[in-house]
Amino acid sequence: MTESKVRRVMLSIGTASLAWGLIILPSAASAADAPPTFAKDIAPIFQEKCEACHRPGSMAPMSLQTYQEVRPWARSIRSKVQARLMPPWHLDKTVGIQEFKNDRSLSQDQIDMIVRWVDAGAPMGDAKDLPKARVWDDRADWKLASQFGEPDLVVKSTSYTMEANTQDKWWKPEVDAGVTEPRWVRAAEVRSTAQGRSILHHAVASLRQDESLAPLQFRVTAADTGDADAVGPGGGAGLFYEWAVGKSGDIYREGSGKLILPGAKIRWDIHYSQAMVKDAKPITDVVELALYFYPKDETPKYRTILTNMGASRGRGIDIPPNRISATQGFTVLSRGPARLENFQPHMHLRGKAMSIEAILPDGSRQMLNHVDNFQFNWHNTYEYTDDSAPLLPKGTVISVTAWHDNTAANPHNPDPTQWVGGGDRSIEEMAHAWVNVTYLTDEDYKAEVERRKSLKPAATQNQQE
Repeated sequence: MTESKVRRVMLSIGTASLAWGLIILPSAASAADAPPTFAKDIAPIFQEKCEACHRPGSMAPMSLQTYQEVRPWARSIRSKVQARLMPPWHLDKTVGIQEFKNDRSLSQDQIDMIVRWVDAGAPMGDAKDLPKARVWDDRADWKLASQFGEPDLVVKSTSYTMEANTQDKWWKPEVDAGVTEPRWVRAAEVRSTAQGRSILHHAVASLRQDESLAPLQFRVTAADTGDADAVGPGGGAGLFYEWAVGKSGDIYREGSGKLILPGAKIRWDIHYSQAMVKDAKPITDVVELALYFYPKDETPKYRTILTNMGASRGRGIDIPPNRISATQGFTVLSRGPARLENFQPHMHLRGKAMSIEAILPDGSRQMLNHVDNFQFNWHNTYEYTDDSAPLLPKGTVISVTAWHDNTAANPHNPDPTQWVGGGDRSIEEMAHAWVNVTYLTDEDYKAEVERRKSLKPAATQNQQE
């Protein structure tokens, strides 16, 4: 065999080997790229992030506990999670603070997993891979009872019946809180009747009490909270607690809480709406406020103040037909250095987005958070973790900016041809954020700032210095 023939044979052998290699390699890779299955990959995600609502007897319209329940909804689930509409967590993940105690959002990896699963035909997989079924306690108990036991006090509104096919209604009874001595509240939550949930848009509880009975350092006024409704005979502390669709209870940070004084009254502002009800009928409801107290001999160091930070403060809401409009308002932290505990945007059917920004006394600005996909059916409150809650010096200005979409592109818009102003009805608009604010002493503020610095990597500290 000539030398040239040898070369040709060796080349053909090498090419054949390479060809076989190319055949073998994709086979190995395909095992690694096998599509996700419900049993092994999807069921654990749904148990963690979906079943709290998507199970029999809960608030969601369908159960997602088994493969048989999930499979008919696969394409819809893909669409909702990819658009970040479900689970309801409408915060822009590229802006501001991202550490929250109650984060129920899906990670990008989880979203990609669900998309790949649906695109592969939503396979069940091996039933042996299914996680153990999660057991839910579906008794009509208070959510916080598992942590604190039964409430120490439950304050009820008087009952109200909303007739069928009627406009929005506001029920504003005033009831005794039933407190005969000063008590500090460490946690609170609101619930309505099972029927009432379909029409209850929000419930605000304001505190009317003689603030002169409180130690001087703890006294607040309605002006501190932005609650004009609390001003009246006997004055009052103003806003105490707010509930809206999608919100669970408040747990106040260690060393802080809310104070109820002897003779206190709760003034309710309850908004009932049939805007999202398909089959209207008369419904009677009672709203209840559960309070969990600190022990009598324990006095928190700080009083947390629920504050209405209005984007429309100082000007009205004015949204032309077929337009997207922005409204901006400002709140000054004038009592002292402060810690913001949460951010909860509040708008109606045309609400599109809301941001909260801190303008510091030196003129610098910090974008705290931006909700870029507000949903009227879910008034999420974003609860900062202990190490992420904004620490702000006295005199900081909180800027809240709201955007409303009064165009046909907004699927919730009842009529884009209408000029929309501010008002209490769901077809009108609001623009504010509910924020729990804890004012600190100068010493504690400085100590907490230094503690936060010690938590940051040295590289980050050097960059900031």
